[in-house]
Amino acid sequence: MANRWCGLFFWGLSLLVAIGSSGCDSGSGGGGDDGGSSGAGNYTVSGSIEVSAGCDIDSDINDPLADYASNDSPEQAQSLSNPATVGGYVNVAGAGANGRSFSSGDRSDYYAVTLTAGQVVTLYIAESRQADLDLFLYDATGQTLIDASLGTGQYESLTISDAGGYIIEVYAFMSASIYNLVIGQSVSTASAQDLRLHDEFIPGQVIVRFSEGGESEDAATDSGNPAGTLAMRLEAGTSTREMLLSFHDPDTKNEVFQRLGVTEPTSTHSGLRSCDADTRDKLDTLWIIKSLRRNKDILCSDPNYIRHLLETPNDTYYGLQWHYPLINVPQAWDVVTAGADVLVAVIDTGVLLEHPDLQGQLVSGYDFISSTSISVDGDGIDTDPDDPGDQSPGGSSFHGTHVAGTVAASTNNGVGVAGIARSAKIMPLRALGKGGGTSYDILQAVRYAAGLENDSGTTPAQIADVMNLSFGGSGGSQSEQEVYSMAREAGIVIVAAAGNESSSSPSYPAAYDGVVSVSAVDMNGDIASYSNFGDTIDLAGPGGDTSSDTNGDGYPDGVLSTAGDDSSGTIQFVYKFYQGTSMAAPHAAGVAALMKAVYPGLSPDTFDSLIASGTITKDLGNTGRDEQYGFGLIDAYKAAVAAGGLAGGDLTIPATLVVNPMSLNFGTSSNSKTLTVENGGGESLVVTGVSDDADWLTVSATSVDAGGLGTYTATVDRGAIASGTYSATILFTSSANSVELPVILSAGDATHTGDAGLHYVLLLDSETLETVNQVDVSASQGVYSYSIGQVATGEYKIFCGSDLDNDFIVGDAGEASGAYPSLGQFQSFTVERNVSEIDFGTGFNVSIPTLTDFEPEPMLRLDRKKETGK
Repeated sequence: MANRWCGLFFWGLSLLVAIGSSGCDSGSGGGGDDGGSSGAGNYTVSGSIEVSAGCDIDSDINDPLADYASNDSPEQAQSLSNPATVGGYVNVAGAGANGRSFSSGDRSDYYAVTLTAGQVVTLYIAESRQADLDLFLYDATGQTLIDASLGTGQYESLTISDAGGYIIEVYAFMSASIYNLVIGQSVSTASAQDLRLHDEFIPGQVIVRFSEGGESEDAATDSGNPAGTLAMRLEAGTSTREMLLSFHDPDTKNEVFQRLGVTEPTSTHSGLRSCDADTRDKLDTLWIIKSLRRNKDILCSDPNYIRHLLETPNDTYYGLQWHYPLINVPQAWDVVTAGADVLVAVIDTGVLLEHPDLQGQLVSGYDFISSTSISVDGDGIDTDPDDPGDQSPGGSSFHGTHVAGTVAASTNNGVGVAGIARSAKIMPLRALGKGGGTSYDILQAVRYAAGLENDSGTTPAQIADVMNLSFGGSGGSQSEQEVYSMAREAGIVIVAAAGNESSSSPSYPAAYDGVVSVSAVDMNGDIASYSNFGDTIDLAGPGGDTSSDTNGDGYPDGVLSTAGDDSSGTIQFVYKFYQGTSMAAPHAAGVAALMKAVYPGLSPDTFDSLIASGTITKDLGNTGRDEQYGFGLIDAYKAAVAAGGLAGGDLTIPATLVVNPMSLNFGTSSNSKTLTVENGGGESLVVTGVSDDADWLTVSATSVDAGGLGTYTATVDRGAIASGTYSATILFTSSANSVELPVILSAGDATHTGDAGLHYVLLLDSETLETVNQVDVSASQGVYSYSIGQVATGEYKIFCGSDLDNDFIVGDAGEASGAYPSLGQFQSFTVERNVSEIDFGTGFNVSIPTLTDFEPEPMLRLDRKKETGK
């Protein structure tokens, strides 16, 4: 790797590691022989890295070492599969990091794709504080503009009206940024900052409110104050509130652009020159509003929308939480509304206390990390459980925030995600930090949650009802067993993650007596490839699989919940897809909290007996208990009904037909998919019909009972269709209700495999996280194969990622990243000989933003001049 400085920078660490070209070996290699040896201190570490389904890479990123193909015009449009998640980079000339496109600029990336009606195209902008990117949609020729999203926020989004071929353009209006382009089945992502061409508004008008002191009552005509400098006409309003301003005639519009210091984009953007007059007027209106929003004297600037009566959706991203219908949470919500007095202790990395979707959901907690080398916050135990980050590669995990959101994120608040136990509260207890946490610190948190004596010298006003432990490790401890037993005796239901090693070896605390051990399933209800199994498993919960996109929404099939993102140097409140038994456990904890809301007298013994009897689970795998699923998949509705029965009531609701998954993605190569059809209610139900509306699609019963409930197989006949993207609908009807399932299929692109861009695979010292050695590798058939040589005996960790913007920071916001065995479960391994099969995954784990504004902080940058040996 000639003349390239290589290294990894961790936000918040004072350590800066540089490796010269001699340590940055190029290429990939086969795995070493586990039993072989190249001599002490000269071993090889090798493995493969699987790319998440649907990943693709912008062909002209800023990294000069990556392959290059221009996609700067409609004629050069890069072909995409559908669904897809694309990682890319655009920049205005002279903006961004030095690299391939710094001087000349790479202002537009064009993509060609076949889309179906109702699909959504979403653009996520990594550097939205400094950069402004826009999203344009053209017909298949790239000559006719169909729609555009021209906002100034963290993302842009468009919904496709008609099926067909399209050209998508990502355009740098200002500065430079990495981006993620997501194409998938319909999911609402509307935001108050959207500026969409297809929206109904009056061209040539803008509603403006000036900052205090920046206007006067005759502001629109007084050139001595801010509004007068805009060259607009005052139509209505006053200086004490919003004003309606206009710029109808072309001369006035041109003057407005000049006063704003902006060149009229429709005159310089070649793709927009063919627009008709009405479209240009709407575009110019949006460009002007966009520019006004960046004026410090203007509090807000918006189109003059035309409104109609419509139903407003609630939690914006609930449609991405496939894991709730899988365990019948919506049916449970129909009968459980209480729970304000139920407390769930989340012992983890702490919680982002200011996350917008956790407001009103938290009670006082504690930070029990005693070592400053682990705590990151600079002190020992204290009353502040806020998560400062655990400094994981590619950005901190904010693991505890993700867990807390699954249990009890604010629900029905119109934004973000939903939590299972909507009215329960979270007791945040911080015991894990950089590199994990110690048994002693964790035990102090357990003691606190149970109202037992602990190092804080205090106990909570109310002890926890449920405790979630989404962590683990090998090696049992009598001290730990005794404390968990004491917490159980205090009446706390204790739930723990079974572990992610795909092993039957026990993981603690999940394997302790009195602790409910939870394995993980994917969207289909199958045991997840990473999940532990064995005779200690009690039940299963949704853990997800970020390597798949089963439902074709364009996002990985991970569990979506509240999270943080500090990869840019400051913490942003976002939503992320994670996978693991760490995600499965809080589903069970949330259901336990729902049960406590209905029946406050629920004891750990009763909870265990309900699990063992199959009363609150759906039996999966072998009949009865098995080593993969325990006693089955947790079922929120059955649990709510059982709790109601214990409370002396009847919570039965009418029968409801439920089908999972809720949509299907056959991608470019799959020919069959399995569907599970169930009665999500409490009364009898019979399936009365199954149909579809496509000649190439067939749905048949696989294993069903007399009422038609059970499993079905959806099969596609690829020989009956030409190249393209197809959509269809499967309809299940029953004596109670009907369910429609969207289906998407891509044909003629079977050779297209996942590619997340050139990857840097970094071998890290497990203690210092210093980069010991690294290689750069390209994907082949959706897999990166790597081999790192000259490795001494020791403990190591593996991290990988791309560098799309060439800022020498690997795997930062918007870029692909992965870690062994997974992100958020960063673990070390021992090298005493050649080590092979260090396998894991990578992909664009898109951070979905909240609508909260953040103040930018100075970004830490690498010293490019540092090179070892010079």
